[in-house]
Amino acid sequence: MSEKSFTCSVITPERQVYESEVDSVVIPAHDGEMGILFNHAPLICKLGTGAMRVRKGNDQQAWFLDAGFVQVIENRVIVLAQRALRSDQIDRDQAEGMLAEARAMKVTDEISYRNKVHAQAVARAQLRITGK
Repeated sequence: MSEKSFTCSVITPERQVYESEVDSVVIPAHDGEMGILFNHAPLICKLGTGAMRVRKGNDQQAWFLDAGFVQVIENRVIVLAQRALRSDQIDRDQAEGMLAEARAMKVTDEISYRNKVHAQAVARAQLRITGK
């Protein structure tokens, strides 16, 4: 653990899926990406759909996050996410299939439009994370 590291936890409704000392975290906030370093100001932020990148020394991990909140306080980042998947848990073929299904969704009203946009965002984020 370096002097400038802090704790990052990722918790889903089912269980805590990650906790480690890290050097930096980039989260997909609802209004864009946000970087967090040691001694970040306290905050609570709504999550969007996308990639969370965690750096520890020279190692970097990518996570897919979908909906939730982030709290930063006293050099601790707590991510409460509806879904969280490590990059190695994402199947690229399945994500491509999800994108094709999302593109084919019929839009009949505001709710179906939002569902289609969200499904496309989920699939695209997962494809970006796999990066293959």
